[in-house]
Amino acid sequence: MAPEAPPTAGLPLRWSDLRPGGDAGLGSALAHFLGVPAVQIECSGTAALVIALSALRAAQPRRDEIVAPAYTCPLVALAAAHCGLRLRLCDLRPGSLDLCTGSLAALCGPRTLAVLPTHLAGRVTDVAPARAIAHAAGARVIEDAAQALGARQATGACIGTGSDMVFFSMAVGKGLTLYEGGALVVADPALRAACARAAATLAPWRRGWEWRRSLELIGYAALYRPAGLPLAYGLPLRRALARGDRVGAAGDDFDDAIPLHRVGRWRQAVGVRALERLPAWLAESEPRARNRIALLHDQVPALQVLQDSPAVPGARGTWPTLLVLMPDAASRETALRALWGAGLGVSLPFVHALPDYPRYARCIAREADEDWPNARDFARRVIAISNSPWLPDAGFARVCDTLRRAIGTRP
Repeated sequence: MAPEAPPTAGLPLRWSDLRPGGDAGLGSALAHFLGVPAVQIECSGTAALVIALSALRAAQPRRDEIVAPAYTCPLVALAAAHCGLRLRLCDLRPGSLDLCTGSLAALCGPRTLAVLPTHLAGRVTDVAPARAIAHAAGARVIEDAAQALGARQATGACIGTGSDMVFFSMAVGKGLTLYEGGALVVADPALRAACARAAATLAPWRRGWEWRRSLELIGYAALYRPAGLPLAYGLPLRRALARGDRVGAAGDDFDDAIPLHRVGRWRQAVGVRALERLPAWLAESEPRARNRIALLHDQVPALQVLQDSPAVPGARGTWPTLLVLMPDAASRETALRALWGAGLGVSLPFVHALPDYPRYARCIAREADEDWPNARDFARRVIAISNSPWLPDAGFARVCDTLRRAIGTRP
């Protein structure tokens, strides 16, 4: 079986990471890494968001709406539904991951509990306008940095530290993983204590879940490598594509029930040991991404490679993948048919804009005249290309050639 490039540049585990014992203080280790006073460890990024929203709702029960990008992870919709909140969707700026400020200002009001700007695929977005609009309406800002652990502002501070909260994911394929895990950073000490109390109630110790995640983590350590990925990732992907199930192929088919439980000592200790290698891993990823971006610009000048928002100069995101926007939906479809499932680390971040998933439509509050043209255009044109070192130069050259031909042959 040929080697397979993963869709993201996740940090591989070593067998020495899995040894028994060790320091279970992952929250303290992450706080030191991020340069923040404290980090609350949860069982997933989604769980961290549920805890944050629950704590905010308890403090402001009359506020029952959250605002999130119209192109984001469907788990945000499920988290809102879990907490009994109405999800309002904000359009993006054209060809960008930044929220459209006009759309956001129209959505925020006395019912708004929180606004969730998103740093998708490690890209640092412009959060300052969202903070100003949300705080003027009396709402909080929770930065969704699920895919951006280690991203920094121009000052070197962790992204999210200027907002009320920020959460990160430590799921499969992320820069640091516990198979499933999450980290929540809360600026205000009183709100931080409220989040800790919410977690104690909502996420108790559940032995069955922790045993399951521990076994899955061992399997991940064994198979997250070029020889194991064809079985663990490639085979299910190609089966989903063969039956025309793009949502399943992209991993967007989430269960409505959100697991909530405490993370055990052993998995935390695995995270602490792996975290020691994360700074070097991220440092190696950036020049590889810059080289690949230069190749894309040189060989396929008609496409747009997304970088950190120009409104936040000096910011340094992480580079698990490269997000590119094809000139139009037709060329994207031509490229996707040739590359998705070819073992070259090409995928979709999410299949649709959030309002266009039939399964999650019930979670979204929408007015009859609402539309999200920029988010939908983004969803139709975006492709994700892995920045993994396991995607060889020859494989990346094949990706560039296919993208160039797809653009050259579009109607």
